[in-house]
Amino acid sequence: MATKDPERISFYNQIASNKRKSIFLIAIVFLVLIVLVAVIGIALQFDIFFILIIATIISIVYVWIGYYSSDKIALASVNAKPAEIREYKQFHDLVEGLCLASGLPKPKLYVMDDQNINAFASGRDPKHAVICVTKGALEKLDKQELEGVLSHELSHIANYDIRFMTLVAVLVGMIAIISEIFLRSLWFKGDRDDNKAGIIFLIIGIALAILAPIVVQLVQLAISRKREYTADASAVKFIRSPTGLIKALKKIKTDHSPPSKVNKAVAPLFFGDPFKRNLDNLMSTHPPLEKRIAILERM
Repeated sequence: MATKDPERISFYNQIASNKRKSIFLIAIVFLVLIVLVAVIGIALQFDIFFILIIATIISIVYVWIGYYSSDKIALASVNAKPAEIREYKQFHDLVEGLCLASGLPKPKLYVMDDQNINAFASGRDPKHAVICVTKGALEKLDKQELEGVLSHELSHIANYDIRFMTLVAVLVGMIAIISEIFLRSLWFKGDRDDNKAGIIFLIIGIALAILAPIVVQLVQLAISRKREYTADASAVKFIRSPTGLIKALKKIKTDHSPPSKVNKAVAPLFFGDPFKRNLDNLMSTHPPLEKRIAILERM
């Protein structure tokens, strides 16, 4: 009787593990926000909710516009064009088949003029989603490989990753705004009868205001990397095979097209890092291709 290979990875376990890690990371952002507001409130000696209300209003207005226009903003930034079904029939057929298998509504399809192998999904929910692929992906990937990439992007839609990352962006934005307001307010700080404890909290507040935006940005990038691992595992769940996705990632690794010219703000949306920074560090928006391939090969 054959024994189960202990080195194999269940895509169900991989999905659950990465979701738990994402929730843990976002909890860290919440904690940083709470500590930052509390310390600043004590340091400035007025209601801490005043800062929070100002930051919340600015953040909500900013993110509300971005959230409901995320797909339009992303598509416009890369000058994407609608994928006409007569010209891109295989693209449409593959997405329709995957949507039938997954129970998702078919997203609107777009193509961007770029010879790199890449793709991205955007939109606030499955009913308002778009998938955009590069001409390089359509020309250089075979049917199985393209199916793997499209499954990954549909996984982002199914997992509500845009909504999740928007929440993260709100929190990160709030922390940045609160820190900026606090640091600027120090220039207008009137004479006060500051006691020793007040001065200590002021120093701690300044340190937090400088460090907190950096810390939460690193956490945001870590969440982005975890969502890529989750989308890879979810793609395997959709198509019941990691082969196409593995082959596509290997082709990206050996593709020598110049890096894409895209806005840094939309870079985390892409299947692979459009700037081809295949690095394993805290500032990476994507996990290294080698790690993604190694995990997929064990599924």
